[in-house]
Order: sequence, then C-alpha cells, then structure tokens
Amino acid sequence: MSRPERSVHIAKSMKVIEWLKTEILDQIANLYKGLHHANRSLIQDSLASLVVATYVLAKRVGFSYREVDQAVTRKLREAARERHQLEDWYGDLSDLEEYISKR
Repeated sequence: MSRPERSVHIAKSMKVIEWLKTEILDQIANLYKGLHHANRSLIQDSLASLVVATYVLAKRVGFSYREVDQAVTRKLREAARERHQLEDWYGDLSDLEEYISKR
C-alpha cells in the first residue's frame, strides 16, 4: 500500500471508529427513551444496535468477534465467581454464559 493510500485508509478507519462511538451513544439515548416510555420495540432495537455496534467497534480496533465472545465469557465467569448481585438474585450471568457457550 502506497503512502497516500495508507493515509487515506488510516483516516477512513479513524472516521469509522468515531462514527461507531457516536452510534453507541445515540443508541444508549434511544434505550433510555424506550425505557422511559416503556416502548418494547425501541428498547429491543436499541439493545440490538448496541450489540452490533460493540462487535463492529471491537473489530475496527483489532479484536475478532471470537475474542470479544471469549472476553465476555471470562467476564461472566468472573462476576459469577465473585457472587455479583445479578447472579445471586436472578442467575442472569450463568444463564447468559450458558447461552453464549451453546451458540
């Protein structure tokens, strides 16, 4: 890749990363709106968009989707082991870990 092409590629990558960061913030705002108005469709759409944007951002900064899944699994196991309240009260963390491991 020539010097000008490399500069354009780097600039484009940086622009995409910045866009993804704003997309995440926008979806968090939409999630709050959905929760405030009890709008299930908006809540679901915002959560899905957050997951997608997170995976794509991870890829743009150098992580594979598999690495993200592995990090999430490690985080879930660690939190469950440390008796996180969500795990103690609802078992959410072990449920999510089981779901991810079956994908």
